[in-house]
Parts: sequence; C-alpha cells; structure tokens
Amino acid sequence: MAPKTRSALRAFMASEAAGGIILMFAAALAMAVANSPFASQYHDWLHTPVSPALTDKLGPMTLHLWINDGLMAIFFLFVGLEIKRELVDGRLSTWNQRRLPILAAAAGMAVPAVIYLLIAGGDPALANGWAIPSATDIAFAIGVLALLGRRAPTSLKLFLVTVAIVDDMGAVAIIAAFYTSSLALVPLAAAAAIVAALFVLNRLGVRAISLYLLGFAMLWYAVLLSGIHATIAGVVAAFAVPLIPTPGTPDDAHSPLHRLEHLLDAPVAFFIVPLFGFANAGVHLAGITWNEILAPLPVGIAAGLFLGKQLGIFGAVWVAVKTGFATRPRGATWLQIYAVSVLCGIGFTMSLFIGGLAFADPSLVEEAKLGTLTGSLLAALLGYILLRRAPPASEQLREEAELNEEIEQNGDVARC
Repeated sequence: MAPKTRSALRAFMASEAAGGIILMFAAALAMAVANSPFASQYHDWLHTPVSPALTDKLGPMTLHLWINDGLMAIFFLFVGLEIKRELVDGRLSTWNQRRLPILAAAAGMAVPAVIYLLIAGGDPALANGWAIPSATDIAFAIGVLALLGRRAPTSLKLFLVTVAIVDDMGAVAIIAAFYTSSLALVPLAAAAAIVAALFVLNRLGVRAISLYLLGFAMLWYAVLLSGIHATIAGVVAAFAVPLIPTPGTPDDAHSPLHRLEHLLDAPVAFFIVPLFGFANAGVHLAGITWNEILAPLPVGIAAGLFLGKQLGIFGAVWVAVKTGFATRPRGATWLQIYAVSVLCGIGFTMSLFIGGLAFADPSLVEEAKLGTLTGSLLAALLGYILLRRAPPASEQLREEAELNEEIEQNGDVARC
C-alpha cells in the first residue's frame, strides 16, 4: 500500500501560523537588539565578510548576503512549490476558483503602488520603491489569524492564503522585471540550459528529489552570476519539480512536489523566514525625528500597506460579489472580509526584501524599513481588533465546522 501523507496545504497553514508568531518575535527581538548596547555587535555580525565573493557585483559574502540571496532562494523555492500546487491541483486550478483571489490580489498590489507614487513618486530618487507596499506577508498574517482561534472561519483563512499566493506570483514577476539592472549573457545561457535539463528530467518521469535540488543549486549560482536576483531561481526550479495531482484527497506520498514541500515547510517557517526577519527588521530608532518619520518614503510605504491594501482588496471583493463576478467566501461576514483585507497590509518579509532591492543608498533602505514596519504594525493591530470584535454568527460557526470536518476527512481544502 502507498504510505499515507498529510495534506501539504494543511501542513503549510499550520507551519505558517506557528512560524508567523515566531516571525513576530524575531522582528521584535531585532528591533530590541538594534536599539540596545549590542547594536554595533548586531551590525557587525550581519555585515562582516564570512566567505569570498561569488560575484564582483556583490563583493565578499556577508552573513546578511547569504541570508538575503542564499537562504531566501530556498524560501522562494517553497513559494514556487505552493504556486504550482495551487495552479495545477488546488484552489487556483480552475477559473471559477482563480477569479476572486486574482482580482483581489491585483487590486491589492495596484492601489498601494498608486498611493506610494502619489506620496513619494515626485522624487525620482524614491520612485523605484513603488513595489514595496504591494506585497503581503503570508506567515505574519496567518500568525495573527492563529491568535484569534475559531473567531476567524476556515474559509477566511483559505481566502487569505489564496490571495497571498497570487500576491507572491506578482511579487516574483516584479522582482524579475523591474529589479534587474544588467544581464550577463553567458551565465544567463547557462541558467537557461539548466532549466531545460530540469524540465527534461520531469518529462522523463524522474522523481528523485535530490536531482532537482542539485539542479536548483546550480541554477541559483548561474542566476546569481547573470545579474537577475538569485532568489528567482527558486521559483523557476519549483515549476520543474514533478507533481502527481490528487484532487479531493490527501497528497500522493510519491509526488516529488508534495514530498519536497513537506520537507521544506518547517525549515522555511521556523528558521529561514524568522532569521530573515531578525536580519532585516533591526531599525535603529535613536535620534529619529518626526521629520524623518513623516518623510515621503516611510509615509508612502506605510500608507500603501495600511490604506492601499484594504482599499484595493476589500473594494475588489465587494465589486466582484455585487456584480456576480464571484461569490463571497463561505461563512464570512463583510466585517471579517474587511478585517482580512486590512491584515493583507502586513507586508513585512516581502516588503523588506523588495526594499533592499529598490535602493542602493543605505539610508533609504532604513527609511523603507521604517515605513514597512509602521504600515505592517498598523495593519496587524487593526485587523486583529476588527476580527476580535466581529460577532461570530451561528451560521458562520456551522460552516466552519463543516469545512473543518471536510479537511479532517480527506484533506480537500479546495473550496474557499
């Protein structure tokens, strides 16, 4: 008999909830250390070279570079596995399932970018940061929902996960298209050859995860040399990993994609993402004036995350439901949908990541961090308060019980 396996999405949501709480702690710890007598040691620990240069562009590899360009490639590999699973065998596999999250995520990326450009886009030096408030941190947002327990219906959690996954697709596309300054053709050709080889392995039915991980490592180095941000290698490699569809049932234990996703979910949620948060959230607040806090860059990012996300996502859902384009998530009230739209303003991991790509000036990177932390904190607090106060209707509880029973019986979480 084939060995039983747990649903990858169930494992993902459980690990993201716990990992999101750990991420909150890591971010708070980074802020505390960066504003303590240990601030210089924290900075030196991150920025002292620990290995020779891999490219002339990056120079000697520091711990900060290894985290942001190395470990985060594994994070993007995991993101790519999630995206492929949902597109092929999950809640994004049909147009009826895709249209609401795609519309909500698109509006939730466009409106924050517009708000940012209205506030900060007048300065050419700041215009490149338009994508920073467009991202949603799925771990942080799911972690906030986890603190609420049964007050947030399962359908609402699944809606948030789906929107965030579509959001991740957009963020990956933005990084590839807008944050690549120059290309080296020989490494780019080598990367293309490696990708082709990985897809040939897929077509030949090769299921050995080790071969795909080896190909991922080679692709990462080739992409790093090419000038494209190396983390994109993770998403591309993920799409080459074979997937055995399992509609309406738990994942196939022989499916390489499901096995690799199970293998990565704990390290990504409990180590890589919290470590990234600790390495990037340490903003030194001593001496910061109100003029700096209210400068166009941090205000534009904070307003984009806090106001743009909720306006874009909730507005798109409201229009879609009222026009009959899509149906409202089962068992969720309009207040709860609005609260989750607010929670999508928690940009954190992806916003910090894009902020590091958008600006070469370290002072602007620090301002971008301040705006990201401010907007994400406001979104987390308001979203939590709204969901905490939202009355749990009896019908909503019945719907959640039914969905939970479906999940426990067969792992089918395709209905949102």
